[in-house]
Amino acid sequence: MSDRVRRILDTAALRRLAGISQLGMVSLVYPGAMHTRLEHTLGVYQNALRLLARFRGDRLASRWLDDRHCDAFLVAALVHDLGHWPFCHPIEDMQLDSVARHEHRVGQLIREGELAECIDEDWNCDAADVERLLIGPRNDPASERDDDGFQFLASCLSGPIDIDKLDYLQRDSLHCGVDYGRNFDAGRLISSLVVDPSTRRLAVGEKGRTAAEMMVFARYIMFSEVYWHHAVRSATAMLQRSVFLLHNRMDLNATFKLADAEWIALLRRAGQGSLAEPLIEGLFGARRQLFKRVAEFSVLSGEAIHQRLARRHHWWLVALCERVAEQLSRQTGVAVAAADVLIDAPPVKLEVDINTAVLFADGRTATLGDVSPVAAVLARQQFDNVVKRVRVFVRPDLREALRTHYPTLEHWSELLIQCVSQTESEGV
Repeated sequence: MSDRVRRILDTAALRRLAGISQLGMVSLVYPGAMHTRLEHTLGVYQNALRLLARFRGDRLASRWLDDRHCDAFLVAALVHDLGHWPFCHPIEDMQLDSVARHEHRVGQLIREGELAECIDEDWNCDAADVERLLIGPRNDPASERDDDGFQFLASCLSGPIDIDKLDYLQRDSLHCGVDYGRNFDAGRLISSLVVDPSTRRLAVGEKGRTAAEMMVFARYIMFSEVYWHHAVRSATAMLQRSVFLLHNRMDLNATFKLADAEWIALLRRAGQGSLAEPLIEGLFGARRQLFKRVAEFSVLSGEAIHQRLARRHHWWLVALCERVAEQLSRQTGVAVAAADVLIDAPPVKLEVDINTAVLFADGRTATLGDVSPVAAVLARQQFDNVVKRVRVFVRPDLREALRTHYPTLEHWSELLIQCVSQTESEGV
């Protein structure tokens, strides 16, 4: 921990990350998941040091790893989460027109104020170098840094195997109290990383193939058992609907500099007396009251529903919930409001590719999917068709009343198909 690193970590922009949860709604299911984005940032920085140590003696990579490239890489590791704001991932998945993606906020933050001074005075790189690694070159040709070194280091920051995933899988697994994200040999994997000479991107040597395969599988299981756990997704759907109902009352862009506690307090104040209030209080009030799952569909069970609802825009799913609520009220005699029904589906944005190149001792190159049946299936189907399911949630006290009329998945499937057709015919 050098003085220049400590100086960056002591800026207000980095300290804010200490008040932002790494996993958001996951803590409602796994109470230990209280770690912050600052803690994760320190882990990514450590992995950046380990990776540079691995490649300083590499025949190909060592030609690129001069002071400028190494410094830009270390700064990028320290500031890579700087643009995050409370619960930004589920809110970004809603694709509201007024909300910019968190990645694009980093450039502004490192070009102004304390961080800009730190980079200018302490590091052998500039803000444009760091931004190039995080979000790619800017549009103006004069600012582009598209050399092999930046291309390689960018793949180390964001790719099928990168220093970010190496940290969050193990850290999230530790804090959640599950072992799924730690069932791979990170040390073996790092020691076997190589440069793919054809693409100038990070790859895995033959000796690290099994460790890479286990990391891919660990990520798959973490999505299945933690990130897309049904109760986590219920809480996520409740938060998204609350924001959808209130986003015209709130200036979301003005909340980007807040920490979790301040943001939650603002949301609760905005929701008072609105349809969103029961949802918000069920998440952040005195008692946890999550909506209950009544149906779920994947490509393995309910493919027709999954295909028709996956990757729909959030506003369209809200319109569909209105039709579902109308039909439930009409057919059951139970009063069901639109805000009593939530449909959670795989978002528009797909997961990044989980496949990576494997370099063999004889010079051959293959993808991990080519040499691993498990990775091949995961790389082809990703997580979006199996782990990321379409789920229907209802207000807790409604589940038993509705179960009498809709006792099976087939009943819910028929209802949803009817309502999807109605929503589409209305031009929504």
